[in-house]
Amino acid sequence: QVQLVESGGGLVQAGGSLRLSCAASGRTASSCAMGWFRQAPGKEREFVAALAWSIRSTNYADSVKGRFTIFRDNAKNTVYLQMNSLKPEDTAVYYCAADQKGTSAVVGGSPSYWGQGTQVTVSS
Repeated sequence: QVQLVESGGGLVQAGGSLRLSCAASGRTASSCAMGWFRQAPGKEREFVAALAWSIRSTNYADSVKGRFTIFRDNAKNTVYLQMNSLKPEDTAVYYCAADQKGTSAVVGGSPSYWGQGTQVTVSS
């Protein structure tokens, strides 16, 4: 079992930056691929970014490429999402996700583990 706890959400003006954190714990946490999803009001949850835990392989949604960066600190079992040049359309609840089967499971939208979510609001 893996537990995920997100932090770092908040309110920011358009063009600003935020960094989200996701601390993973549990016996198999260190072997999981990690990722971020988001869900805006009235919309379905969508993939944002993913990162393999053992190799430096990343995946991004087209809507965030060049603005968001996913990276991790293995020593802390923590994955981060650095969000720059934020837009009002980035407003959503952001969820951390993890799966031992690798980034394909995360990117595919059905990871085994989810965090509780953190709100990001971008004002215009």
